[in-house]
Amino acid sequence: MERVYIGLGSNLAEPRQQLQAALNALAELPHSRLAATSSFYASDPLGPPDQPRYVNAVAALDTELAPLELLDALQRIELEQGRVRKAERWGPRTLDLDILLFGTRQLAEERLTVPHYHMHARAFVLYPLAEIAPELQLPDGRALQQLLAACPYVGLERLSD
Repeated sequence: MERVYIGLGSNLAEPRQQLQAALNALAELPHSRLAATSSFYASDPLGPPDQPRYVNAVAALDTELAPLELLDALQRIELEQGRVRKAERWGPRTLDLDILLFGTRQLAEERLTVPHYHMHARAFVLYPLAEIAPELQLPDGRALQQLLAACPYVGLERLSD
């Protein structure tokens, strides 16, 4: 089993329910166990400003699935929850599931880059991640706390349950 951290985001079609349904689907993945889930956070959109705020979270999943098997499973969950992939990057979506970290692996494949290529600069990833793994060390040796110190808690709001 390897510990994988997955970023979740939604800003369409009842975002909180989208994230909860995704967490339920993650808990049902074969050869895997949902180990932890952060609180939900509201965040400003990265892309076009004329879209609703996002709801984000991070989940820890212990899995025996290979990286691309997990990616395929996550994309299936996205599709089942109404995700439509458009050419526009960072536009509104029902669900976005990103593999942030996959154990201590560093991968640079056509379909998957791990650690996630821009997680170090995204408060909506780092703060929920720190909530469930405060002592985390990235595969390149950087401590999560070091990344947090360089990424202000701006545009982020922890949501009540």
